[in-house]
Amino acid sequence: QVQLVESGGGSVQTGGSLRLSCVPSGFNLDIYYMGWFRQAPGKEREGVAAISPGATETYYADSVKGRFTISWDNAENTLYLQMNSLQAEDTGMYYCAAAPRGYGGTWYLKRTVYSLWGHGTQVTVSS
Repeated sequence: QVQLVESGGGSVQTGGSLRLSCVPSGFNLDIYYMGWFRQAPGKEREGVAAISPGATETYYADSVKGRFTISWDNAENTLYLQMNSLQAEDTGMYYCAAAPRGYGGTWYLKRTVYSLWGHGTQVTVSS
């Protein structure tokens, strides 16, 4: 069965850090573009970060540049999102997703190009 499973969410104080993980079943990460998205209550799901197959390219939303890092471990076949300097506005459900090749650059920050989604992991940042 092809699926994505996220973990690593939790509750932290402002300025804290978390590392999210996403483990695929049924396929290898190195053949898809992978993205992290988040959705706060009452808001649209937004792209946070994306990474190309082979990790040659990364893309970030302006709101997280310099604070979040997307990466993947080929040996572990695991996608990560390291989140530092967390702020209250980073609160939300975080999802990883997989997209086929063929779109350009920052299209991979748009949810419409992604066809496989995980169920999400909750991140709560409080002061």
